[in-house]
Amino acid sequence: MSRIRTVLVLDGQGGGVGSQLVKQLKPRLPGDCRLLCVGTNVAATAAMLKAGAVQGATGENAVVYNAARADLILGPIGMVLANGILGEVSPAMAAAVSGSGAVKILIPSSSCGVRVAGAEELRLEEYLRRAVELAAGELEL
Repeated sequence: MSRIRTVLVLDGQGGGVGSQLVKQLKPRLPGDCRLLCVGTNVAATAAMLKAGAVQGATGENAVVYNAARADLILGPIGMVLANGILGEVSPAMAAAVSGSGAVKILIPSSSCGVRVAGAEELRLEEYLRRAVELAAGELEL
């Protein structure tokens, strides 16, 4: 019996990035993967669940707990920054995500004050498409 792999989508604010990731990822996941979402707030979690995530949770402890158990994590780059996403990401959340053994696929965002050298300036839709392609490659689809 093969182990079920956990694909974790994280987001904050209204969950716009996370919900788009869920919509694009869900049809591409192999059968041995479950799609879990965690939001920094209820609105973000609700948006990702509405988009098709199988399970969802909210808040600091949910991020810390699930990041440690994930095989693949996707979300905005602010999820690895203490006080990221306008202060919604606590230092404990950022440490849990960045310290997770999971492969992390992060979406650049100019709103968090971080520029990634070598990252092209693209529209959000293109970043999301590329993130899903990277995830598909990691899951060997």
